[in-house]
Amino acid sequence: MAAYLHAQIQVHDNAAYEKYRQQVPAMIAAHGGRYLVRGGAVAPLEGSPQTARQVILEFPTMAALRAFYDSPEYAPLKALRIGAATCSIVAIEGV
Repeated sequence: MAAYLHAQIQVHDNAAYEKYRQQVPAMIAAHGGRYLVRGGAVAPLEGSPQTARQVILEFPTMAALRAFYDSPEYAPLKALRIGAATCSIVAIEGV
C-alpha cells in the first residue's frame, strides 16, 4: 500500500535550502519515492490552511518511506533542511 510524506515548509535561509533541494531528489528516488507536489501556488479553499511551501512525496510502502526518512544517508540533508526551514512533516498511509 502506498504511503505519502506531506511537508509544509517555511524557508528562512534560501541559499541553504537550495543546497538541500538540489541533493534530496536522488535520495528520494533511491528509496522508491517520487514527487507528487513540489512547491507551486497554494490557493486556500476552506478554513485556515497553511500557505507555506507544500511537498507531497509518494513511496511504495510506509516501510520505504521510513527507510528514506530514517536513513543515515538522509541525516545530513535533514540537518541542512532543519537549519534552513521550519517544517511540519507527516507520514500518511494510502488506501
